[in-house]
Amino acid sequence: MSIREKIVKLIKNKRQITATEIAEYLDISRQALYRHLPEMLAEKQITKIGRPPKVFYILDNQKVKISNHQLDNEAKKIINNNYYIITPSGEKKEGLDGFIYWCEKQDLPIEKTAEEYLATLKKYSNFKESGLIDGMQKMKGTFKKLYLDKVYYLDFYSIERFGKTKLGQILLYAKQSQNRKLMKELIDDIKPTVEQLIKKLKIEGVGFVPPTVKREVQFMNELRKKSNLLLREIKITKIKTEIVVPQKTLNKLPDRVENAQRTFVIEDSGFFDSILLIDDAVGSGATLNEIAKKIKEKGVAKKVIGLAITGSFKGFDVISEV
Repeated sequence: MSIREKIVKLIKNKRQITATEIAEYLDISRQALYRHLPEMLAEKQITKIGRPPKVFYILDNQKVKISNHQLDNEAKKIINNNYYIITPSGEKKEGLDGFIYWCEKQDLPIEKTAEEYLATLKKYSNFKESGLIDGMQKMKGTFKKLYLDKVYYLDFYSIERFGKTKLGQILLYAKQSQNRKLMKELIDDIKPTVEQLIKKLKIEGVGFVPPTVKREVQFMNELRKKSNLLLREIKITKIKTEIVVPQKTLNKLPDRVENAQRTFVIEDSGFFDSILLIDDAVGSGATLNEIAKKIKEKGVAKKVIGLAITGSFKGFDVISEV
């Protein structure tokens, strides 16, 4: 029996085990063991859970050989580029592996569900041009008066039946778990599209919507520091009130508008021809629109372009998770 076969058999018996325990059982050095583990992980014979110093190896029981499913190369490519899921145990699964995991969990046929997923992606991709979704039509249907000159999403937060998009998944768990690694992954993913938009619209300044939910690690602060957009930043302040009422807790549009009107202040006296106003997730758009109003009333900018990492599909949708 080879070393790898012994490792698989051992993990099968123990369910989960550390590298130290494997090395001790096989009576080999950790250095010798690590000649095998990386390749076994890459080949998905095994997987690992936890973070150093507590890392355990388990069998990837959810793995299904892709070759067993009759998907053409184009379908595989699209799913690999778009599908992303964080499992209930906190494991990241991307692409076809993640899609197969989700289908099995829902007891759905792989090929038929893949066809439906591709059709749904195509429907939503019709709203996207050059990596951006134009959100102005939705905003015009929500507000009597718009102060934003344009508003874009990088993606929808979720799509019908299949739930959160790739950006929606990463944004949700980056914020909720305050995970800097996920935040960096998201920032690196979106940065080229943001820079392209800045160049195309000749943006002169940038503003970041301040976070409203208290967290030790704030995604918007990480985005502001690590996106390196090389633009002068306008200062937007979230006023501290005796009782903090986050936007996401409000289910009525007038309440969201009132919240934004009374709790955001523009502390800038400069002038820009155009400003990019960035938020993480847009449900109603009340925050972006009211901040844009304050920017224009103060004479800080002639044009305000709103940009959200994710946005709702239509109408006044409440994105309360993030």
